[in-house]
Amino acid sequence: MSNPIERPKTLRQRDAVLFTVSAILLPETIASVASTGASSISWWFLLALFFMVPVAMISSELGCAYPEQGGVYAWVRDAFGGRWASRVTWCYWSNVSLWLASIYVIFAGIASQLFAIEPTLKLQLSIAIGITWLTVLTNIVTLEFGKWVPNVGGMVKALLFLGIILGAANYVSENEMANPLNPQSLAPELNESLKYLPVIVYGMLGFELVCASSDEMKNPQRDVPRATLYSGLIVFVLYVGATVAMLAAQPAEQINLVEGLVDTLRLFFADFTFGSLLVMALGLGTLFALFSSGVCWALGSNRAAAEAACEGELPGWFATETRAAGTPIGAALMMGLITTGALLIYGLTAGSNEDLFWVLFAFSSVLFFLPYLGMVLAFFRLRLQDAEHPRPYSVPGGQIGALVAAGCCVVVLATAIVLLMYTPGTGTNWSVIIGVLCSLIVGEVLIRIAERNRQFGT
Repeated sequence: MSNPIERPKTLRQRDAVLFTVSAILLPETIASVASTGASSISWWFLLALFFMVPVAMISSELGCAYPEQGGVYAWVRDAFGGRWASRVTWCYWSNVSLWLASIYVIFAGIASQLFAIEPTLKLQLSIAIGITWLTVLTNIVTLEFGKWVPNVGGMVKALLFLGIILGAANYVSENEMANPLNPQSLAPELNESLKYLPVIVYGMLGFELVCASSDEMKNPQRDVPRATLYSGLIVFVLYVGATVAMLAAQPAEQINLVEGLVDTLRLFFADFTFGSLLVMALGLGTLFALFSSGVCWALGSNRAAAEAACEGELPGWFATETRAAGTPIGAALMMGLITTGALLIYGLTAGSNEDLFWVLFAFSSVLFFLPYLGMVLAFFRLRLQDAEHPRPYSVPGGQIGALVAAGCCVVVLATAIVLLMYTPGTGTNWSVIIGVLCSLIVGEVLIRIAERNRQFGT
């Protein structure tokens, strides 16, 4: 069943770059990674070499060779069939629903800091739920207008990260580094800090997201690889620079996962003329950056889910679209309901905003990594079974290069999944395992319902 709506071609190369930067560059990543100490810098470089570069090349090849609406869903469908594509899309979509809850917890915590509001859990949940439904609204409008949230978000994030880096340079010129950077401290560590390595992996994913809207791109074959290269360089430099900046400001063990970014901004700029106004401006930029991240991922995952539903692989209400613009209103509304439910359920059991953030993040991240395993395996299978298909860009090295790139990605993703479910020195994270299993069961039920409806023509 194909979607009859003709979508306007509104996304240019500039839009793809800004969209990708906005999706991948996550302000909340900095505090989590920096809290592991100076060794996090080495992990950035190692994972960039063995994961970020391979997954970016794979995304570029798939986006150029198979520029289909739905992105990951379409690629896995072409390689393994509709049922596996539906499973991947369900994980992709449900992860975003839960991840929105985690980043909007940070949004609420930062808002409370900036405006000196008593940060009660009830108030923060209210703020997070409100921003969730603003995200839903942004997903419903046409991309001609909705694309400006990630576009502006990409620019705001770049300015925010540059501000943090410049602030650190000024701070270090007058003060000692809070965490020494030397060969001993930079050496990668295999201890409890491994808990946060999946955060770095998470911060390197999203190159494929804009491909979910390939029907709305002017020239995906040309723009996807260029946008991937430019956005990848921007993201890596800013991530490493901002991590060093935070390590310059605060001892790693004192960095708060939710409020650490604003604490760092105040330390860097409080003594400046109009320093409080600068901190406020950068803090507001952080809030918008978090919002734009949520909008980016919701835009991509809702379109993937809608495409799966259009082909009868997920229940039909995922495919409900607005008549005028063809935007996925059904998937967007369901996402809003699940995000709201997750905030309320986990909010009742969390002891602090840090606990709430980490449980939601770990739970959603496992679901997030599973579709990328599917995407990487689909890439290699399509290389084998569809070798003659035109590829304007391809991973270098022929089939051996493709195997090495796919193998690196599988090993890193599998390791990240294990570390989210079992942390050395801490033990098994049963809340994460149970939550993931429940989500997978729900997804399987929905897929079987869709198959039954398709079989009986309902």
